Amino acid sequence: MADTLTAAGERTAEPAAHAARIDHVSKAFGRPGARQLVLDDITLDVRPGEFVCLLGASGCGKSTLLNLVAGLDEPSAGEIGTPGGRPALMFQEHALFPWLTAGKNIELTLRLRGVPREQRRAEAERLLELVRLGGAHGKRVHELSGGMRQRVALARALAQDSQLLLMDEPFAALDAITRDVLHDELTRIWSETDLSVLFVTHNVREAVRLAQRVVLMSSRPGRIAREWTIDIPQPRRIEDAAVADLSVEITEELRGEIRRHGQH
Repeated sequence: MADTLTAAGERTAEPAAHAARIDHVSKAFGRPGARQLVLDDITLDVRPGEFVCLLGASGCGKSTLLNLVAGLDEPSAGEIGTPGGRPALMFQEHALFPWLTAGKNIELTLRLRGVPREQRRAEAERLLELVRLGGAHGKRVHELSGGMRQRVALARALAQDSQLLLMDEPFAALDAITRDVLHDELTRIWSETDLSVLFVTHNVREAVRLAQRVVLMSSRPGRIAREWTIDIPQPRRIEDAAVADLSVEITEELRGEIRRHGQH
């Protein structure tokens, strides 16, 4: 955050202008002379409190871009900034430790964050309540359904206390009803907190259902093809006419990108 001086000469912190700034970022893999350009000159800002969905066909570089924002890899060119600190990251697979209970999985993240031992249990229970899993602290991973596991994974991500949450197709492996319920829960949690969310998906309706802004990526290499600001009021439903109509428009654009790049 930048500092500014008040009339009384006191120094106060100004809020950051963005939660994430991706500035002319490119990424290539492979050895010199045989490098494959995966991302090409991506520029994208996520504003504080904004919910942005990255949409594109499989292999377009969405997950690669998310990994760069998360700090798991370095761009080949350009810069990435996350002024609020290291982002939290949630994957398609829950990645919970099976030998720990739901609560202990969360408490481990709290411990790594430096939360005092005597505060961890209460904070883990608060986060489980937030994701509507109150009373599940002592349950083992194998006792939880797929949707419940993803709720625990979300609570664990929230335990990192980051201002930016990165989500890489976190509901793709769930059945349609469970996915729809978790859409509701994620929208509620986002609206109740100051979180900024960058959400990767290849599901057009999911993107329109959740986001304030949808960013379509082209493929080979990945570039920003088009953006949409979603003005449909929340709460939204997958089956809402406005969601369906905009989804048709975006799907046609996605099909055009796939045809242009020869994908199947």
